[in-house]
Amino acid sequence: MKFLVFTDLHEDKKGLKELAKRASEDDIDFVVATGDISNFGRGLRNVFETMNKVGKKFYAIPGNHEEGSDAMEQFAGEFEHCFNLHKRAVEIEDYVFLGYGTGGFSMEDAEFRKIARKWYGKYKGKKIVLLTHGPPFNTKLDKLEVGHVGSVDYRKFIERIHPKLAISGHLHETVGKVDKIGSRKCINPGWDGMVIELK
Repeated sequence: MKFLVFTDLHEDKKGLKELAKRASEDDIDFVVATGDISNFGRGLRNVFETMNKVGKKFYAIPGNHEEGSDAMEQFAGEFEHCFNLHKRAVEIEDYVFLGYGTGGFSMEDAEFRKIARKWYGKYKGKKIVLLTHGPPFNTKLDKLEVGHVGSVDYRKFIERIHPKLAISGHLHETVGKVDKIGSRKCINPGWDGMVIELK
């Protein structure tokens, strides 16, 4: 399985065009976005419409720029190939993709902990890809000049459920960074995107 993942596009039309072009190539099975694909909601419809035209499944979670709006859910329902994965799980081949978006500024999240308990009970032992907008705590992905600013709850969940891969965004300063929590890889694919192959 091979997919294209990107984050923090922020309504960049040129960048979107390039991502759609790459997504259209034969080796890509589907596309994933981990939030802030709009500019406070502006341009969100264009992202869904453009990715829908690619004709491959597009799974997205909201970032803080899509927070507090039902637009992502609305547009995902409007376009046949697009799906809002926020607080949801989807099984793709023998992997389970778990999505949790919005936020990014809090180190703790009671709502995530509640959902994480359900996910752990249901998907423990499966091959998991965790999608969050904000990064996990104490990695290269959340390190700023002021220190580590990522989510302690995301890190604890990664340490507990051992996903094959954890993908996040939010912090522009750490775009392209790759790190590990134990043996589990964590990445920030940035707005140019990354192609991920899972076996």
